[in-house]
Amino acid sequence: MNQFFRRRSTFKPSLAGALASYLVLGGWTLVVLFPLYWLFVTSLKSPIQVHQGPFYVPFLDFKPTSEPWYYILLGDLSHDTIRTYANTLMVAPMSALLALILGSASAYALARFKYRPRVGGIATFIGCLALATVTIYLGVPWQIALLAAFALFIVLLTTIGRRFRRALGNEDIAFWMISQRILPPIAVIIPIYVLFLQLNLLDTRTALIITYVTVNLPIVVWLMRDYFLTIPLELEECAAIDGASRYRIFTNIVLPLSVPGLVATFLFVLVFTWNEYLLALFLSSAKAQTLPYVIAAQNAVRGPQWWYMSVLILIMIIPVIIVAVLLERYISRGLLIGAIK
Repeated sequence: MNQFFRRRSTFKPSLAGALASYLVLGGWTLVVLFPLYWLFVTSLKSPIQVHQGPFYVPFLDFKPTSEPWYYILLGDLSHDTIRTYANTLMVAPMSALLALILGSASAYALARFKYRPRVGGIATFIGCLALATVTIYLGVPWQIALLAAFALFIVLLTTIGRRFRRALGNEDIAFWMISQRILPPIAVIIPIYVLFLQLNLLDTRTALIITYVTVNLPIVVWLMRDYFLTIPLELEECAAIDGASRYRIFTNIVLPLSVPGLVATFLFVLVFTWNEYLLALFLSSAKAQTLPYVIAAQNAVRGPQWWYMSVLILIMIIPVIIVAVLLERYISRGLLIGAIK
């Protein structure tokens, strides 16, 4: 009996501890996977079986039917399902990849270069930009307004800009970028809508991709910056001594060592974009609708038809699950971004 409760080593629990751990983990696995099982079972039910439930075991509690799957994939909603699914498959991975590319380059710059932008110069730039916006609103052509504002900014920066003393650092820039992610999207959705309306880009995939890249760029910079800081600087210094350029150091040394962080960050951004609803609601109406928009619209118009919604939700989450399974060996290492330095 003592052997049953005695620890075998520092890192190996006793048989009783291992059994208790497996029981707890098994119970938690059931809790986590039960919603997926409920979706799958509900997608095989008819409306009357859903309302008369709960039934959980096919062929024992109820007779499975393929009617919901047929209705979504081959029936009246098949055209809308295929169109919105194609939009989601195009917009989500493309925006996540672009955000990862731009954000990783920015994060590397924040991790390796020292920036000291002066507060006065930033305030001058914002003031000139606001002045250009007002002049455009008053009827001045935007080309002339922007050119005049840029010229005024250069003049002010070269004259009184030297008197500005207070400056910001890399930490301030990184915090400012992540603060943009904290901002609720509902606070800026109206200006974004007006912007794309003026550019004639409403209800297009381009508008969604640009918006999703902008929204997710701060979190990519924040995560990848911490990961780049864990890479020893001596590796890059040795490569520089051997004659490697900064670009080659970044592509041949830093990026291969950052694959776990890149994969984990890409998956985070992909999930955020894949499940996004609010921006798609305002920026798309017919052609560029994504799957979350359609699920919410079906629920609002026809009520909670769980037998059909479960099929749509399963179709929606299957690609993300496949990507997570394929990249699993990188995710466990990438989730520790910035934890060990």
